[in-house]
Amino acid sequence: MVFTLLRELAKSCDIDLSVIVLNEGRLARELRDLDMPVFVVDEQAFSFPGLVFRIRTLMRQLSPDVAHSHRYKENILAVLARGVRGGSRLIATQHGMPEGSGKRFLSLNSFVSGLNKYLLANQFDRLVVVSDDMRKSFINEFGFAVGKVETIHNGIELHFEVRPGNKGSMLTVGSAGRFFPVKDYPLMVEIARAIKERGFSSVRFELAGEGPQRSLLEERISSYGLEDVFLLRGHVSDMDEFYSCIDVFLNTSVHEGIPMSILEAMSHGVPVVAPRVGGIREIITDGVDGFLVPGRNPADFAEKVIFFGRNHEAVQNMGRAARSKVEREYSSAAMAGKYMSLYQEVCHVGGQRTGEVL
Repeated sequence: MVFTLLRELAKSCDIDLSVIVLNEGRLARELRDLDMPVFVVDEQAFSFPGLVFRIRTLMRQLSPDVAHSHRYKENILAVLARGVRGGSRLIATQHGMPEGSGKRFLSLNSFVSGLNKYLLANQFDRLVVVSDDMRKSFINEFGFAVGKVETIHNGIELHFEVRPGNKGSMLTVGSAGRFFPVKDYPLMVEIARAIKERGFSSVRFELAGEGPQRSLLEERISSYGLEDVFLLRGHVSDMDEFYSCIDVFLNTSVHEGIPMSILEAMSHGVPVVAPRVGGIREIITDGVDGFLVPGRNPADFAEKVIFFGRNHEAVQNMGRAARSKVEREYSSAAMAGKYMSLYQEVCHVGGQRTGEVL
């Protein structure tokens, strides 16, 4: 999402962009390919005070109007690097609901989550969330001021043609993401098991990604005898290829904002089966471009997957509707335009060039 936003903003002549990242990774490389100024402050090479010092030095050199951060650590660094005297306006984007709030009170995760929420509420000019559901939670549950929190849906760039629908007998169900508890990929395995128990054999599953729950998933796949129909793809660099080879996208998350994976799948003409949680309810129109499943019963998800397996015309029709919705409502240009308006609003400028640090 960060790369997509920056690439779209770079097309405007009304903004000067500079980027600070905490490691020399894919994001830094791809942004340099856009001829964008990228400053790497390696979080593995410096202590936390060292990171603050170096980022603060960069902030003074760049003197941005807006500093826009995207994760807990970066949020805290942005506040400390700016200093108590202020200067740059601070904006943060929260991509999902805070994790760690359910941990024991004195845990590090709980402390960092609490500190992040405090800083977002008291030091940042705006908190951007990616769904209206998240906005309600930050206002009603966490006590944020109504005017502090703004919803801007994620957007993606559409640069490809939708592949023809699958006319074969085998339905391929895919998903992609981090193997973390909030994604609940063990539920995906349970859904595959439920389908097998119903005797429906014309389906296979592919899961792209990595994470600490991989061994758990491998053990469960093996114990259910699903090795022939459930493939863990690991890290996939070419996600366009991944989406073009699946027929249905399956999301099993406990909570989501506006997941990029769902938008990407829909942009490829792939219908979605997902739980009725979080911002997913703002993307999927049940029965039109996918299915929303209430609750977390594997049998209920299995029923929707089997429906698609027996109705290839529905796969194609809902896939076309999914693509059309992304074109109308979730383009990268629309997302960047909203962020640009927000930058200008917090800086009280109109028509002036705006500096930004991410």
